[in-house]
Amino acid sequence: MNIYKIVPAPLWADATKSGSFRGSPVDVADGFIHFSTAAQIHETAARHFTGIADLLLVAFPASAFGDALKWERSRGGALFPHLYESLPVNLAVWEKPMPLDASGKPIVPPL
Repeated sequence: MNIYKIVPAPLWADATKSGSFRGSPVDVADGFIHFSTAAQIHETAARHFTGIADLLLVAFPASAFGDALKWERSRGGALFPHLYESLPVNLAVWEKPMPLDASGKPIVPPL
């Protein structure tokens, strides 16, 4: 099972140079890296990333994180994956651009 991270392309470029993603500003403020499942990613994109250009969707195998990945209740009581450590970029399965549609919502690419 893959989990997904929406990240501004410049932040991901910096992370790939260093080998580790420490999180976006909201991740750092919350103390963990936010992920979404396939069922959650469309709402996450629309709710938190509308109007933000130059985004990437990056996929990771949930099993790669072991005990550092916690499934915690969030929006509407759904369980969301949260990572409580830095994210090694070499664990990414793929990354895809997320252009904006005419209303400014990010387009989620095929998963």
